[in-house]
Amino acid sequence: MLLWLFHWGVDRYPELRIFGYLTVRAALATVIALVLGIVVGPLFIRWLTRKKIGQQIRGDGIPELYERHKNKADTPTMGGILILTAFLVSVLLCGNLNSRMVWIVLLSAVGFAAIGAFDDWKKIAGKNYKGISAKGKLLAQTLLALVIALLIFNLPENTFLFRASENESVIDAANSVTTLFFKWLVPLGIFYIPWVMMVLVFTSNAVNLTDGLDGLAIGCVLFVASAFALLSYLVGRVDFTTGYLWITYVKGAGELAICCAALIGASLAFLWFNCHPAEIFMGDTGSLALGGTLATIAVLIHQELLLPIIGGVFVAEAVSVIIQVTSFKLTGKRVFRMTPLHHHFEQLGWHESKIITRFWIVAALLALLGMATLKTR
Repeated sequence: MLLWLFHWGVDRYPELRIFGYLTVRAALATVIALVLGIVVGPLFIRWLTRKKIGQQIRGDGIPELYERHKNKADTPTMGGILILTAFLVSVLLCGNLNSRMVWIVLLSAVGFAAIGAFDDWKKIAGKNYKGISAKGKLLAQTLLALVIALLIFNLPENTFLFRASENESVIDAANSVTTLFFKWLVPLGIFYIPWVMMVLVFTSNAVNLTDGLDGLAIGCVLFVASAFALLSYLVGRVDFTTGYLWITYVKGAGELAICCAALIGASLAFLWFNCHPAEIFMGDTGSLALGGTLATIAVLIHQELLLPIIGGVFVAEAVSVIIQVTSFKLTGKRVFRMTPLHHHFEQLGWHESKIITRFWIVAALLALLGMATLKTR
């Protein structure tokens, strides 16, 4: 909307030229999402409390976990609605609404949030922690991921990407994966669709698994979103990609920095209320939406292989569950005391605040490591 205002009045009001700068709109996106979230947050929390939309705590079979978290029962949940609202309003105000990439990101955010909201509502209505079945949730995520993958596969901006290096000027990089540490592109052809689906489904579930302690997931999201905001800006600048970093140039990718900036603002606002002791939980509404959004942005800028590094905390949480389940089925023994990984450290006696802070530190270091790989290719 601000970009439309710029195009409409820049000739008559030259001072509107400032809204044409991507960096200015990104900064505004962060501020708008942050302020909106902070202002609306208390009202939304009171409304959730009044409607008795509260968190259900797992109690069967895991008495230690229940004892540790029973005081969090009935804390308002579905806070992902607050994150999503601040994010959407900010992007719609500051983003380029003519960009297909922006609309794909918005579809991903809303779609995964809808799946999570249905799951959260089932938990609340049934007054238990189970919600919809794992198979049902996975099916819904897979179908949504298929739609998004098809849209990206047929995206005009994804047809001809400029991939510059010292010895080559332009390469058709459509439906290819950019490798780490090397200036290689791996063309996947039609297999690009299941690849994108896998990235989306895995990431959304990984963020969901991380959301088990106050502020843990949203704090890690802040570092990942910040890294991808910078990546989106760089990948969308032909001067940086062809003249300095020698990485894949994606036309129009700069607008995804607006999406990341809005996500940063919305996440900061939510963390204000979600930090220990939490006044509100994001629920699956927020965790699935955040994971799906980050994965979509990573795929659109052809940097999805950086996601496991920058989002290494999410990967560790998800992989710990996979290892635990596989080990128990094959040997009858558990590798960790409890999964996801943050519960393992709880069982070791670490205080919740210490786990959260240390995971944030790791997330920050991994974000820096991921950015450092740009100069090693």
